Amino acid sequence: MLLSEPQHVLSYNGELLVFQLSKTKHVEGAADRTVKLCVRRMAFDRDTQLFVQMSSGAFSMRAKHSETEIVCCDCATHSETGIVLPCVLMKVKKQNGVFEQLLLLLHSSDRFEQCCHFKLDYELKEDVRLFAGPSVLWRHADKLFYISSGTCKVLSAPVQLSSVVWTGEIEGEGTVVLGIRAACLPESEDGDEFSTSDRAIWGSEFFGYAIEMQKMLTGTCFMPHAYSRVVSSVCVCKNERLKKQLRISAVAITHKNQLIWFQDGVPKGVCELPYEKPCLIKTAVTSSNDLLFIVSFSSGNICVVRRENLQVTSKWQKVKSVLVDDFIGSGTEQLLLLFNDDSNTDVLNMFKIMDFGKINYESGINYKDDVPAAEGLKENGLLTIQALETRLQAGLTSVRELQQHLGLKKRVILESCRALIDLVEGRSHILPSAKKEGLVSLWDDVEKPYSVSKEPSLTPKLQDHFIEKLWQRVVGDNLVVGVKLTESFCLSVCDISLSLVMDHDFSLMSPIIECRNKIIKVNEIFSALSVSSCQIEPPQKKMKLDLRSKNDLKKEFHKRCSKTQLDKTNTVTAVTNLSPLLAFHRVCCAVLLHAKKQKHRNDDFRKSKRITLFCGKILLNLEDISNEKYSVNMLKDNSYCTGSVEDIVAILAVSIRFSFQIVSSDCTLTRVNSWLLGEMDCVPFKECHDMVFSHKAGNIYGTVFSWTLKNPFEGVLTLFCRSLTVLFQCLHSLTRVLPPSCDVKLLKSGSKGLLTEQLALALEKEMFTSRSFLFSKENKAENNLTRWNEPGRKISDPPVASLLDSEDGVQHFREKLQNEREQCVLSMNEMMDGTLYQKMALKVAEAQLRSDMIVWRLSKS
Repeated sequence: MLLSEPQHVLSYNGELLVFQLSKTKHVEGAADRTVKLCVRRMAFDRDTQLFVQMSSGAFSMRAKHSETEIVCCDCATHSETGIVLPCVLMKVKKQNGVFEQLLLLLHSSDRFEQCCHFKLDYELKEDVRLFAGPSVLWRHADKLFYISSGTCKVLSAPVQLSSVVWTGEIEGEGTVVLGIRAACLPESEDGDEFSTSDRAIWGSEFFGYAIEMQKMLTGTCFMPHAYSRVVSSVCVCKNERLKKQLRISAVAITHKNQLIWFQDGVPKGVCELPYEKPCLIKTAVTSSNDLLFIVSFSSGNICVVRRENLQVTSKWQKVKSVLVDDFIGSGTEQLLLLFNDDSNTDVLNMFKIMDFGKINYESGINYKDDVPAAEGLKENGLLTIQALETRLQAGLTSVRELQQHLGLKKRVILESCRALIDLVEGRSHILPSAKKEGLVSLWDDVEKPYSVSKEPSLTPKLQDHFIEKLWQRVVGDNLVVGVKLTESFCLSVCDISLSLVMDHDFSLMSPIIECRNKIIKVNEIFSALSVSSCQIEPPQKKMKLDLRSKNDLKKEFHKRCSKTQLDKTNTVTAVTNLSPLLAFHRVCCAVLLHAKKQKHRNDDFRKSKRITLFCGKILLNLEDISNEKYSVNMLKDNSYCTGSVEDIVAILAVSIRFSFQIVSSDCTLTRVNSWLLGEMDCVPFKECHDMVFSHKAGNIYGTVFSWTLKNPFEGVLTLFCRSLTVLFQCLHSLTRVLPPSCDVKLLKSGSKGLLTEQLALALEKEMFTSRSFLFSKENKAENNLTRWNEPGRKISDPPVASLLDSEDGVQHFREKLQNEREQCVLSMNEMMDGTLYQKMALKVAEAQLRSDMIVWRLSKS
C-alpha cells in the first residue's frame, strides 16, 4: 500500500517538475521497505489550458527502520557539464539518531543520479540552500557549513552568523553568501567611520563570504549595517564591476513589513507591504519589460510590487506556491500561482498564469473560503489604477519642474542679453537679485549699477580710433556685416570676431543673432586677396583660445598673428541668415567687435586682454531690401567688373573656397584662361585683376575664380562658389575643355606624409603629458614637456609610423593609448595640489585638442 507524501513543485525550462515520495506500508517481520522518489514532468497546454504530464521517472532506495523526506529542491549548475539541472536534497533519519543526506540530480531523460551523500549527527533545519556544483549550504549553531559534490566533504566557513539572507553568484567572486552576524568592531579606528558607528549602534552587521575564494566581502556594498536587525530576505537583481568597484542593486524585505530598494548600498525607495511576516522574495521580468518583486508571506499570502514606482499592484491569499518561468513559451517570464485546495490532493488543480499584460490563464478556482472572485479582481484593478495614477502624477511633476527650469534659464539668458545691450550702449544696468529667482549667487549679491565709464575701451566715442568703415550687404539669403579696421589697430590685436545684437526688448527670444565670422586679408595695393577663417580647427571642435598654455602654443599663435599682421588684416565680416530677421520688418542691430589686445608681440598669449568694442549700429528693413539698397552690384565696364571692395568682400564671405591643382604632361594650360573668359563669361575685378567674376546666366553667376600658373604645365585654380552644386557644374564644364591627360587634384591642408609625422608627434606628446599628469611633480612635468617640443624631432619607432598610415591604424593607436591611460589612472593613489592639477589638466586638454585637429586634417587629405 502506498502512502502519499507532500508534493514539491519546481519550475525548469518552462516545465513543472512535481516531486513526491511514495512509501510502501511497513509489514511486520519484513527487514526493510522500499521508498520511491517519483517525478512528473508537466507542461502547459494552451489549447486545454491545463498542465499535461509529458513524462515521469522514479528513484528507489531501501529504508530500513528509517524515516525519509524531501528537504528542498532547486536548480543548480552541474560543474562537470556546465548545464543547469534540477536537484533534490533528501534526508534519511536512522534509528541511532544519525541523519543521512542524499543529493540527487535529475537529467533530461528523467533519470536520477546520486552525486553526493553525507551524514550528520543533527538535523538540517536552518537556512538550507542549494547552489552550483551542485553543493549544499546550511547553518547550524551559528556556524556556516557547506559540501560540494566534487569533494563530498563537509567544510566549515570561518564565520559566526545568525542568519543567511541571500546566496548567489557575484561577478568575479563566484558563489557568495550574504549573512548577518554580531558586530565585530575593529581594535583600531582605521576603518570606515560610518560603518563602524553603524555596527556599534545596532550591534549587528552584514557580511559577505565568497565560498570558492574563501574570503570576506564588505556587507555595506549590499546595504547599510543599520538594516541588519530588520532584514529577513534579500534578492540581488544586478551586480557588476566598474573600475574594480562592485556595484550592486538589491531588494530586501524586513520584519517591519516593508520592501526596500537599494542601489550601491544606498536605500532608494520603500514600499509598505499589505501583509505581515514576509519570508521570501523573487523577481520577474514580464513582456512589458517591467521588473516585478514577488513577496511571499508566512500566512500563504502573495503580493506583487512594481520596481518602477514601488507600489503594490496585486495580492492574493491562500497561495501554496508561486513560481516564475516561461510556462507558455512566449519568450518572457510569467507568474504561476498554485492555490491551496483541500478538496483535491493534486497541487496543480488550482492555478493562475499571468504577466500583468495580455497573458492570463486561470483554472477553475473555488473561492468559497476566500474573497469572492469578482471582489478580488476588483481590488487588484483598483490597486493597478492607483499605481498608474501615481506614475502619471510623478510624470506630470517632472514635466512641471522641467518647464520651470527652462523658464528660469530663458529669463537668465534674456536678462544677460539686456545687460549686454546696456553695456555696449553706455547705459547703467542693475541685475536682479539671485534670491528672487531661487538661485545662489556665486558673487557678492549687491545691487550696484555697472558704470560704463570704468571701461573706456567700450565707449562708442573711441570708434574713430579703430574703425574706418561699417557696412552691410545682402547676398542671396544672407546678410553680411563688415567692419573695416584701421591698420594701427590691426597691429595691436588678434583673434578678432563680430557679434550682432538686436536692439529690441524681446521677451520670448534671445537678441543675440547667430552668425559666422570670416577675416578678409587685403594688402595695401589690393593686388592679391585671400580669405581665412578665424579658426583652423574642425567646426565641431571649437577651441577656447584664451586657455592656451604659455609654453608650447604661444609660438604657433604668434606665427599666426605675425602672418595676419603682415597681410594687414583690416576687414572682418559676420554672416547670418536674413530670413528670420525679415519677420520683424524693421531691425536695428548693434555690432560688437571682440579681440585680444597685446602690448608687445612677444607677450604671453594667456596674459593678453580680452576686449569688446562697440562698432556702431546697422538698420535693416523690408523696404530697403525690396529696393535693393544693400544688394551687390557687379556690372561690366570696359572689360572690368565695377563692384566695390565691400561687394567683393561680401561675395567672398558667403562663398565656399576650393582650390584645385591642374597638371598637364603633354600640353600647356592656356585653355583654362580661355575657358574662364569665354564659356564662364568672367570679367576681372577692377581693384583685383588676379580674381575674375562670372557673369554667366544661371547658378554659376556670381562665382569668383582665381587662376595662377606655376609654369606652363601646372597651375592652381581657386573657386569661390555658393554651393557644392555650383562647384560640380564648374568642374563638369572644365573637364570638357581640358585634355584627357590632365590631372585635376583637390588641394587640402598639408601633405599626408607631413600630417602623419605631425600626428605621431602629437600622440606621443599626448601620451607623455598624461603620464606626467599622473606620476610627475610640477617641476619634473615642466622639464619633460619641453623635451617633446624639440624642433625637428622624428618618429623613432617604425611600427608606430606605419600604423599611422591609415585611419584604422590611427584609431587602433588611440585605443591602445586610452587603455594605457586607464591603467595609469587605476594605479594612481597620490594626492595632488589644486594648482598643479589645474595646470596639468590644461596641458592634457591642449595636447588632445592638437592631435584631434591633426586627425581631422589628415582625414581631409
